[in-house]
Amino acid sequence: MAGHSKWANIKRQKAVVDAKRGKTFTQLSRAIIVAARSGVPDPALNFQLRTAIDKAKAASIPNDNIERAIAKGAGTNGGDNATFEAIRYEGYGPGGVAILIEALTDNRNRTAADLRVAFSKNGGNLGEVGCVSWMFDQKGVCVVQGVVDEEQLLEASLEGGAESYEMTEDEIAEVFTDIGNLETLNQTLKNQGFKVTDAELRWIPSNSVEVTDPDQARSLFKLIDTLEALDDVQNVTANFEISEELIALSIS
Repeated sequence: MAGHSKWANIKRQKAVVDAKRGKTFTQLSRAIIVAARSGVPDPALNFQLRTAIDKAKAASIPNDNIERAIAKGAGTNGGDNATFEAIRYEGYGPGGVAILIEALTDNRNRTAADLRVAFSKNGGNLGEVGCVSWMFDQKGVCVVQGVVDEEQLLEASLEGGAESYEMTEDEIAEVFTDIGNLETLNQTLKNQGFKVTDAELRWIPSNSVEVTDPDQARSLFKLIDTLEALDDVQNVTANFEISEELIALSIS
């Protein structure tokens, strides 16, 4: 299990001192549009849509905005024929750190150009598809809060088809499963009385690069912040390890 949650932990620690965390209305709305378009526009019957709506609500997006995004994805909104497609981009950051970017875009050329500029201005370079993805595995992840009995969590996780779990903070666990089993695991954990605060697909690095230089760390965080600020970008994942002390020093 070592390393499964390092990137998630880094993002959480960055969030303490970096006020610019969280997805924008545009990014979350696009996720709802794509989810509604790829399946039925009913969250009760569409797990991807249901999780996208949950994230939007957690970010305090008004219900009217959520309903409009669902209608747009279902094709019942009218007036906007933009078609968003999911694309994965790959590249290297400062120090050879591997970076995966998941995007939803209606203009591939614009997105690629924006990403190329972000990389070049921050000590990295956008690569070809496949240049770093071989260093990552995609897994389904359920984040569970209020875990007081690990034995009970283990039993529920095994019943739900989980591969493993990791306690990331006090009473907070991340449970990992095959991507096709995420909905089953999510429902099983909930049925067993656990509070699942997030259920998502996540890229897990199979190896990592240790960052020890403060200037390199600053450049890396600036690159990631720049990438995440782009409306087309949904998620950024990297394969570096860094001490908590250097995180605080680099983003203070």
